[in-house]
Amino acid sequence: MKPDWIGWVATALFASSYFFRQPAALRKVQAAAALLWVVYGGIIHALPVVAANLVVAAVAVYSTCTRRAATPQ
Repeated sequence: MKPDWIGWVATALFASSYFFRQPAALRKVQAAAALLWVVYGGIIHALPVVAANLVVAAVAVYSTCTRRAATPQ
């Protein structure tokens, strides 16, 4: 089975993130898309795809968590 569909889903998910108005939602969707790209990169044995998207996912998750912690309750 070809893994191309994972790349297409990741692309669609990442592109759809630009329609989210809430910054936290945008970062969560981008993190999810980046994780799909990590899976895709792993399947096709493309280390640069895996590495770049691990960085993107980590930054998106980190920035979401730090902004949530900084928000007064």
